[in-house]
Amino acid sequence: MVEELDLVIIGGGPGGYVAAVKAAQLGLQVAVVEKDKLGGTCLHKGCIPSKALLRSAEVYHTLKDSEAYGITTQGLGYDFLKVQQRKNKIVDQLYKGVQHLMKQGKIKVYEGIGRLMGPSIFSPRAGAVRVETKDGEQEILNPKQVIIATGSRPKTLPGLTIDGEYVLTSDEALQFEKLPKSIVIVGGGVIGVEWASLLNDFGVEVTVVEYADRILPFEDEEISRELARIFKKRKISVHTSARILPDTLKKGTGGILIEAEKNGERVQFTAEKILVSVGREAVVDNIGLESTEIVVEKGIIKVNEYYQTAESHIYAIGDVIGGLQLAHVASHEGIIAVEHMAGQNPHPLNYTMVPKATYCRPEVASVGLTEAEAKEKGYQVKTGKFNFRANGKALVFGQPDGFIKMVVDAKTNDLLGIHMIGPHVTDLISEGTLARVLDATPWEVANTIHPHPTLSEAVGEAALAVEGKAIHG
Repeated sequence: MVEELDLVIIGGGPGGYVAAVKAAQLGLQVAVVEKDKLGGTCLHKGCIPSKALLRSAEVYHTLKDSEAYGITTQGLGYDFLKVQQRKNKIVDQLYKGVQHLMKQGKIKVYEGIGRLMGPSIFSPRAGAVRVETKDGEQEILNPKQVIIATGSRPKTLPGLTIDGEYVLTSDEALQFEKLPKSIVIVGGGVIGVEWASLLNDFGVEVTVVEYADRILPFEDEEISRELARIFKKRKISVHTSARILPDTLKKGTGGILIEAEKNGERVQFTAEKILVSVGREAVVDNIGLESTEIVVEKGIIKVNEYYQTAESHIYAIGDVIGGLQLAHVASHEGIIAVEHMAGQNPHPLNYTMVPKATYCRPEVASVGLTEAEAKEKGYQVKTGKFNFRANGKALVFGQPDGFIKMVVDAKTNDLLGIHMIGPHVTDLISEGTLARVLDATPWEVANTIHPHPTLSEAVGEAALAVEGKAIHG
């Protein structure tokens, strides 16, 4: 049996299912092919479960520090199995929500592996999709358009074979039944620092080994320095400019031993486990690309500004096309792709308007250019910075570390970037993102009245600080 459809989406993560909902809203007949569970990596192995664990870690840390708030506790501890149960309950609730969206939009869902087919009796052009269902059966879907949204998986390093016992990725770490006493985290990017923060709050001895000269190397340099300072205060050991040497790995009873090269010398690390967090790679294998004219370069699918591949009726979105590997980016790319195939002439996505968020303690968030990037692009730059230590709500929260920094074009006074580290900045960054979208100046942000006492006051103060006029700074 061959099913004729307007659109088939291979992959049901935040790129694929959002695109499906948008297409259904436009009246298209849509099907989603998902080999695992709707919601994808973000819902089941990434964004949501990791943030649920981070929240439990934050609560535990707050309770350990409760005397500072005038609250006494006795016999404080945690049950990690219950922590995992809470995480799973949240994931299940959201999973049911995505399933409901599919039913609401009359979107067909095929559970199985979807592969593109070349020109055949089913279609004179590449793009029919063969679905291998979980019960071993096959179905052929013949759509007018296709979106590839197969996402990504954790990268590893040659020689560091993931065994699930001693050597882990975030996928395995999310399934911990019991936390290790110590861990080496290879990689100080977003995933690495989130796990470092989480595990440290639960009392795990954490060592971070980062190849670049700073952790969070794609954030503003001042943000990286501040996080490194706070991690040191928290007794998280951070080694930068250090290249891990996989061939030195030794596994034995009770843990691992591994070496890294740093400043021309060998440094040795021991721990119960090692967590590899060196980024993610696009899933481009085993989906039938070889049956098409689609171009894959450096492991990612090449697309135009509307996410069309070399086969103009086949689009690709999300992690599989590289760039910013973020759930909200994949969702917006999916919407643009659907609007384009429907002839709605959408605006291409401006990636400098995309906010980034890191959920360690303290949180990190940013949008736009860093100070270094702005200078590299030839801008004359001025900056404004306001510390949370001078913010009443931050003191009330007991979280005075961090700051908000604005990067501004000195000639035009345009806001080029905003960078935050501190309490709840992953929520505060939306104001900075809106300011960028509206092409606001620091004067306009400063003259937006921020209620008192709130953390948002720090945004207004940072805007005033650009001209040296912060009230409380």
